Amino acid sequence: MSHTAHIPSHRKPRRSASKLAVRAGVAGGVLGTLAMAGTASASPAAEPVTETLEMPVLNLDLASEVSSAVTTAAENSRAAAVDGELQAEEESARSGAAAEAKEAKEAAEKKAKQEADRKAEAERATRNAERSALKTASAAATSEEQGAGTVTAPKGSAAAIVNFARAQVGKAYILGSTGPSAYDCSGLVQAAYRQAGITLPRTSQPQSSYGTSVSLNALQPGDILYWGAKGSAYHVAIYVGGGKFVGAQNPSTGIVERNLSYDRPTGAVRVL
Repeated sequence: MSHTAHIPSHRKPRRSASKLAVRAGVAGGVLGTLAMAGTASASPAAEPVTETLEMPVLNLDLASEVSSAVTTAAENSRAAAVDGELQAEEESARSGAAAEAKEAKEAAEKKAKQEADRKAEAERATRNAERSALKTASAAATSEEQGAGTVTAPKGSAAAIVNFARAQVGKAYILGSTGPSAYDCSGLVQAAYRQAGITLPRTSQPQSSYGTSVSLNALQPGDILYWGAKGSAYHVAIYVGGGKFVGAQNPSTGIVERNLSYDRPTGAVRVL
């Protein structure tokens, strides 16, 4: 066994070939500089020059750092591109959903309108049929007694209005009354129309301009008759068919059913 085997080595670790080559190149450049300086100092007149130069240490990790930075920048660019694509897809999806919602809404509105038109047409046909039946029954009525000419009719129809008005015949006329034991002229008309689910104004003036004007030669049961100018009438009643009307005439007669010739009205309006 060697006498020096237990002594740890004091040699410096070997440097890599690349580092040694770089240091050798730097050292060569420095020595060349020193040689030129020595030549210049050989002149007898020159003073000796003493210089201390430090050997530069190169950081060979720079390339690794640059590579890492480039890689990071590339990853960031790729991530930004992916985000841009996702945003474009989301915007396209939102636009498509909005267009579909608009189309669905328009289709629903169109369907609702068609259904409303169909129902309105069916209601008009039903009212016309009821008016025809009511005309027939009213034409056959010859008595002025309470309930004469009454026909079976559903609530909410012209027949319901006529039946209610006739059922009040014989009750008292009291100005300002709206029933059920007494009425004035507009109070009776308002109460009768309530049977059809229609709320009329309280007084005769606005009642005479409610609905559509009709000729006295084309009256239908349920039409509102008025006396005086339209919109400022002083009296109203209900046409019940057969050339007759029911009205709360005055305190002397109360509510009666009379022929149009008894007190011919000025005009008429149709609500139903």
